Amino acid sequence: MAPLSLTLYRGAMAALSPLARPLLRRRALRGKEDGARLEERLGHAALDRPAGGLIWIHSVSVGESQSVLPLIHRLAASRPDLTLLSTTGTVTAAALMAARLPPGALHQYAPLDTPAAASAFLGHWRPDLVVFVESEIWPNLILGAKALGARLALLSARITEKTAAGWAMAPAGVRQVLAAFDLILPQDEASAGRLARFGAASDGRLNLKLAGEALPCDEDELSRMRTQIGERPVVLAASTHPGEESIIALAAETAIRDAAPGALLIIAPRHPDRGEAAARAVGGGYGAVALRSRGEAITDQTAVYVADTLGELGLFFRLADVAVMGGSFVPDIGGHNPMEPARLGCPAISGPSVFNAAELYAAMTTQGRGALLVDGPGALTMTLHRLLSDPAEAKALGARGKTFAEAQSAALEAAWTRLEALLP
Repeated sequence: MAPLSLTLYRGAMAALSPLARPLLRRRALRGKEDGARLEERLGHAALDRPAGGLIWIHSVSVGESQSVLPLIHRLAASRPDLTLLSTTGTVTAAALMAARLPPGALHQYAPLDTPAAASAFLGHWRPDLVVFVESEIWPNLILGAKALGARLALLSARITEKTAAGWAMAPAGVRQVLAAFDLILPQDEASAGRLARFGAASDGRLNLKLAGEALPCDEDELSRMRTQIGERPVVLAASTHPGEESIIALAAETAIRDAAPGALLIIAPRHPDRGEAAARAVGGGYGAVALRSRGEAITDQTAVYVADTLGELGLFFRLADVAVMGGSFVPDIGGHNPMEPARLGCPAISGPSVFNAAELYAAMTTQGRGALLVDGPGALTMTLHRLLSDPAEAKALGARGKTFAEAQSAALEAAWTRLEALLP
C-alpha cells in the first residue's frame, strides 16, 4: 500500500495535468521550452523505440548533462547492442546533447511527472536500466519504471539540507521512492548522510563533475583564435551571471593595466543569449568589444571578446592564462565547477559564494590545487594582478589543478564496475 504522501502527490499531479500544456506553451514563449517539442514533455515520444535493450539516462540541465557524457560514451563503446536514450529538462542542455551524444544515441525532453505523462513515456520506451543524475527524484517516473521491471541507479546524488528538510515532511513516501533504486552513489559524505536518514544505503561515492573528461574543442578553431590573439595574455570570465560582468571587468581592467597591458578579456556568459547584455554591462570605457555570435574577429584593438555561444568553454579554457569562475560573485547561484578549467591546466579564481561545490573548492584551494578563492572584487583585482605578473606561478597553479583532476578518474572506474552489473 502506498504511503499517504505518495497518494496525495499522485492526486495533485493528476489534477495539474490539464494545465500542463498551456503552462508549457507560456514557457515556450519565454524561451524556456522548445515549442516544437512540447509533446515530449507530456510523455509523447517523437521517435520510435528500437528493438532490444534500452538504457535511459536523465540529467536535467547543462552541468549534469556535461558530467554524464563520459559515462554515456563509455556505455556506447562497451555495449553497442543497447540503445541509449538521454533526456534533459532544459533547452540549452538539449542543444548540448544534440551536439555531443555518441552516434546512435537518442535524445528526448524529459516528461513531466504527471501520472499520464509518466505512463505514456514509460509505456513507449520500456527501459531496462534507468540512470538518474544528481538530485532528480520524480516519484511517478521512478516507481513506474520499477513496476515495469527496470533496474534503477542514482548517480552523483547531491542532496542538500534544504531538500532533506522538505523530505522530512513525507518520510514514508521518500523511503519508498529511494528503495526503488538498485544502486545509489552520492557525491559526498553529507549527501550520503542525508540519504541514510531515509533508509537509502549507498555503495561508494561518485561525483561525475569531478570524474569527467576535459571539455572538447575544435582544434582548427583553437589554432585560428590563437593566431588572432597572438602573444596577448588572456583572462577568461567563465559562466557569468547578471551583475558579474561589470564586477569582473572592473577588477580585470585594473589588474591588466598594471600587470599585463594589452591582455584580452574574454567573457563567456552562462546563458549565451545574454551576450549583448554582457557587452553592455562591461561598458564602452573598457575598450572595443566584439561578440562571437556576430562573427566578429579579435583584432589588436579588441579589449573584450564576448563568447556568447553554446558548448565552447573547452575552447576558451584552453586559450586562457587564468579563468575567473562566474556564479560566485552574486548571491543565490553558488558557484560553478572548477574541475572544468582544472582538467585543462587552467588556473581558476572564484568569488566567495560557492555553496554548490563547497567541499570541492575546499579540496582544491588547499595548497592551491588549481583554484583560489577571493572574498570580493578588491581581492580579485590583487589576485589577478599577481598571476598576470608572474606567469610561472599561474602555470604551476594550473598544473596542480590538472594533477588533482586526473586523480579523480579512479572513482569513475569503481562506479563503472557497479553500474555494469545492472546492465541488461
